[in-house]
Amino acid sequence: MRILVAEDHPSLGPDIQRGLERFHYVTDLATDGEDALASALATPYDLLILDVMLPSLDGFEVCRRLRSAHRTLPILFLTARGEIDDRVRGLDLGGDDYLVKPFVFRELEARVRALLRREKSATSATLQFEDITLDTQTREAWRGSRQLTLSSREYALLEFLLHHPRQVLSRETIADHVWDGEAPYQSNIIDVYIRYLRNKLCASGEPDVIQAIRGVGYQLKGKTL
Repeated sequence: MRILVAEDHPSLGPDIQRGLERFHYVTDLATDGEDALASALATPYDLLILDVMLPSLDGFEVCRRLRSAHRTLPILFLTARGEIDDRVRGLDLGGDDYLVKPFVFRELEARVRALLRREKSATSATLQFEDITLDTQTREAWRGSRQLTLSSREYALLEFLLHHPRQVLSRETIADHVWDGEAPYQSNIIDVYIRYLRNKLCASGEPDVIQAIRGVGYQLKGKTL
């Protein structure tokens, strides 16, 4: 799971980042609203922890713009602004939760877990792109009527691609989500597993739908595009 923390306090932001990383979340830190918005638009984060009082753009405006751009990632407001009007405004703009500073880290981490569980349960059990189907409950994958036999890593890679069809995914993003950051994105391990997955997807001569984007990463792209 990859989380973006938008917090400009010089010690609190890094503290939250380190705390989440201790629970094995891949965590990025943005220190102003413009950077937070750009990062959340460019990268498929699983959750955004968002301060309200940020430089350049406040957290309310970041949330509004993300929802206007149809980004559905869960947003947890984390702020000293605890008045009822502020809470209502944040939730009305599309926030999913609102935690007031000062806070206890155990509660923050529990709310993160709850939001990620909610997001996972809300996701359809079946992912589909053209003639590729993946059942996340039975962990069965199909290309048309042909069932695929995938290793656990190949399955995770296909699932991640299917969650983000037509989106260009960098090697770093793939490494963070499929390998939990354990595989260095500069290595060729991602390319090797893409090749394994391609071979299985195209074993009966089907069109290749995984496009390499030179110098960047990969994109699940239909043959009709």
